[in-house]
Amino acid sequence: MVIPIILSGGTGARLWPVSRESHPKPFMKLPDGESLLYKTFSRASAIDGVSEILTITNRDYYFKSREEFLGAKKLCSRVSDTYLLEPFGRNTAAAIILGSLGIIHRYGSEALILAMPADHLIEDQNAFTLAVKQALDLARQGKMVTFGVVPCCPDTGFGYIECGEIYDEGGARHVNRFFEKPSIEKAKEYVSSGNHLWNSGIFCFAAGSVLEEFKMHAPDLYLRALACWEASRGENSGAMTEIDPGTFAEVPEDSFDYAVLEKSDDVAVVPATFGWSDVGSWNSMSDLVSPDDEGNRIVGEALLLGVSDTYIRSDNRMVAAIGVDNLLIIDTPDALLVADRNHAQEVKQVVGRLKSMGHECHRLHRTVSRPWGTYTVLEEGQNFKIKRIMVKPGASLSLQMHYHRSEHWVVVSGTARIVNEESTMLVRTNESTYIPSGHRHRLSNPGIKELVMIEVQSGEYLGEDDIVRFDDIYGRS
Repeated sequence: MVIPIILSGGTGARLWPVSRESHPKPFMKLPDGESLLYKTFSRASAIDGVSEILTITNRDYYFKSREEFLGAKKLCSRVSDTYLLEPFGRNTAAAIILGSLGIIHRYGSEALILAMPADHLIEDQNAFTLAVKQALDLARQGKMVTFGVVPCCPDTGFGYIECGEIYDEGGARHVNRFFEKPSIEKAKEYVSSGNHLWNSGIFCFAAGSVLEEFKMHAPDLYLRALACWEASRGENSGAMTEIDPGTFAEVPEDSFDYAVLEKSDDVAVVPATFGWSDVGSWNSMSDLVSPDDEGNRIVGEALLLGVSDTYIRSDNRMVAAIGVDNLLIIDTPDALLVADRNHAQEVKQVVGRLKSMGHECHRLHRTVSRPWGTYTVLEEGQNFKIKRIMVKPGASLSLQMHYHRSEHWVVVSGTARIVNEESTMLVRTNESTYIPSGHRHRLSNPGIKELVMIEVQSGEYLGEDDIVRFDDIYGRS
C-alpha cells in the first residue's frame, strides 16, 4: 500500500503577478498548458500500487484542485482523490503528521507514504518511478527517506544535504547533516566538495515510522496534532476531511525537515536524477521555453527590436520591447512586472508591499474562479463595478444578501434561474432583472450550456466581503 500525499500549500510569491493567493503557483499553467498540480497528480498516479492520492491543501482550493484532477483521473481511473483541508497554513510538519494519522486510521501503520510538493516539475517520469521504488524499499526498513538533487551551481535558494555512507547499489546514502539555505560562500564550498546535494523536499516513509519520529523529536507537536486529528475526524464526507481550526491553531508551525529529519539518526537520501526543478522564480520558469537566436524566450505575442536574453509572458496583449537586455516582462490583465533577471528573487518583496498596502492584486486576479464558475471584473469606479459572470451547467451560487450594493443582471447567453426574495423566475438571453440591496437572492444555471451574464453593481461599498450566505451547496455558508 503506497499513498502519495500532495502538499499543496504555498502561494509562490516569486511568481507574481501570475501566482496569487487565490490562484497560487500549483495552479499556474506551464507552456504545455498543464498546471504543476495536474502534473504532480499524474506523476503520483503512475507509481505502482497507488490507488489513492491524498491532497493536503487550504479549504479555499478544494474545488479548484478537484477540477485540476478530473483530466488526470480520466487517464488513470483506478486512482481516487481524497482531501485533507486546512483552514490556514501551519507548514509541512503539521500537514505530514495529520496526513499520516489519517492514513494509519484507514490502512494501518505499515502503509508507505510518498510526500511530494504540488509545485515541483520533474522531467523524467521513468527515472522518478525508479527512484521512488528505491525509496520505498528503504522506507520498508523503517528509514526516513529524502531525495537529493546534484547541484549544478552554488545556489542560496536551496537547503543542502551532507551525504555519508552508501546504503545500496542505487547510490542511496546515509544523511550526515542538513544545512539551511546558505550564504553564497558556503554554497560554493558545498558544491565544490562533491558531497552535498540539494534537498528536493520530497520524502518517503512508513506511516508508523514517521509517527515514532514525531513522538521522539517533536513530542509537543505530536500530541497537539493528535488532538487536532481526533477533533477533525467527524468533519468529513468520505473523501474529504476538514481540519478543526481551533485545535489546528495550537499545532506548532514548523517544517518537517526541522521538526524531524534534522534530528533523526536514520535518514537516507536517494539521488534525484529525474530532472527536478522547484520552478521557484521567473528565471526557472523561463528555462521551460526554448530561446530564439538572441536568447529571448516568449510566451504569447511579442514584437522585439534589438532585444536579448529577455523573458516575456503575456496571455492577452501584444508586448513590444525595444533595445532592452536581460529583463523579465510578465503581463497580466491587471498587473505588469518588469524586472532585471538578476533580481528575480526580489519579486516576493513586491507581494509583501502590495499586501501591506491592502492592494487586491496580491490576492485576486481580474478573473476569479469559484466552485460554480468564474467572474471577471470588466470595469470599476466610484460606486459602481461591472462584472462578467459565467455559471457552469447545473451549478448554483449561494442564497445570499448584500447590505451595501444592488445588482442589475443581464443574461448574455443561456438561461438563468433567479430567486429574488419570495419569487423565482427564469431570465433568458437579452432579458434582465434587478436585485435591490437587502434582498435574499440566488442565481443558478438550469441548462446544459454555460450561463453568461453581465452584472452591474452600484452602492457605497462593493467589496467581495459584503456577502451574507444563508445556504450554499458548496459548504461556504
